[in-house]
Amino acid sequence: MKRKAKLLSTISLVGMDALMMGLAFFLAYRLRLLTEYENIAPFPSYWGMMLIQLVSLLTLFFFYKLYHRQRVLSYIDEFYSVFGATSVGTIVAFAFISFIFKNRLDYPRLMMVYAWILTVLLVSVGRLVHNRLWRALQARGWGRDRVLIVGTGEVARMILQKIRYSPGLGYEAVGLVAQTREEPLKPPILGTVEELPSIIESKGIDEVIIGLPEASHQEILTIISLCEREKVNIKVFPDVFQIMARKISIGDLDGMPLLTVGEIPLHGWRAALKRAMDLVGAAIGLILFSPLMLLTALLIKLDSPGPVFYTQERMGLDAKPFMILKFRSMRKDAEAETGPVWATEEDPRCTRLGAFIRRFSIDELPQLINVLLGEMSLVGPRPERPPFVKQFEQSIPRYMERHRVKAGMTGWAQIHGLRGYTSIYERTKYDLWYIENWSLLLDIKIILKTILNLLTGRKV
Repeated sequence: MKRKAKLLSTISLVGMDALMMGLAFFLAYRLRLLTEYENIAPFPSYWGMMLIQLVSLLTLFFFYKLYHRQRVLSYIDEFYSVFGATSVGTIVAFAFISFIFKNRLDYPRLMMVYAWILTVLLVSVGRLVHNRLWRALQARGWGRDRVLIVGTGEVARMILQKIRYSPGLGYEAVGLVAQTREEPLKPPILGTVEELPSIIESKGIDEVIIGLPEASHQEILTIISLCEREKVNIKVFPDVFQIMARKISIGDLDGMPLLTVGEIPLHGWRAALKRAMDLVGAAIGLILFSPLMLLTALLIKLDSPGPVFYTQERMGLDAKPFMILKFRSMRKDAEAETGPVWATEEDPRCTRLGAFIRRFSIDELPQLINVLLGEMSLVGPRPERPPFVKQFEQSIPRYMERHRVKAGMTGWAQIHGLRGYTSIYERTKYDLWYIENWSLLLDIKIILKTILNLLTGRKV
């Protein structure tokens, strides 16, 4: 049943893509009729060209692995892949069309450009609809994979919670497996590592996720060996502090293999490019959000006594302090008695309006001014207060490496749900991955994901 469901998903996706590609080609033809004032052959004359276009695009989509099942591929990542595959596929199709139909049919260069643009847009929309429908079916239990999680710690339970709160992923979390018998075997713990083969067989497990980031290599290999006996898919949650997230190239020293770790990518012209994007983005943001910011300032004045803005010292690039600017969301002198403390999800110090503007991150909009001044970036690790930085520097490995780039209004950790009151250990992992894998496209992806999260009411 599961295999049939997966096969049906792939076939229906190919069908949806082909339908959208054909529609794009037809609309491109109609658009050409509207923009060119010459005798154009009727549409049936172009069926051969459309067939070449469809075959070329579907073949490129296959080589781009757009028909491989990927549960965690975001809509933005999928759009990037569709754009790349469509661009290359259109060039291939154009070459074949030029060769096959030369001197037999007019040479519709502009129509092919229309078809390329429309294909990117329509295929993206079609895949969005297909994904929504397929996730709705999976949320109702159709074609789900039964998943077993190895581990009982924070990471394992975080994976369990993520699966249970995201039924559209197509997973059914069966339970946890403990490393030893020191922990009582009670639900959702089903047994120990030694019992993995029997648990996998009795529970009909399709996939095992190993959530033991602190386990040794030998322990991981032992668990993998036990799982492989039952022919299940195996995934491992890594400890980012124990692996190299940077790009690595392979060289040698007189025949002895060596790994060369690439430098941090955010230097030189790349840093200048990021700064240019910050200036343009902050300027546009201030113009677009100025009415909302004026309204927010007025409502804060009416809601509670105190200033409209709130400034606080934070640590930025090279651990240098700067004053971050925010709309005031808490009552005046909120830390007069407690001193510096972390804000919580439902902080009692928030005003009535403050709880609302914090939910939608409206309180962060004045930081666009910090971006214009060069103290922050649109994207980067969120800045912390000096007392917390000193504390985390002593307890979190590689924590100070977060300050090799400017602090950001949003970041890789935030779009994955890791805000200020979540685990700083986990947030640091995400921040380091971002720093070591920076690209302009990654920044654009984070900004778009942040906007989507805010529009849908998710916290960023």
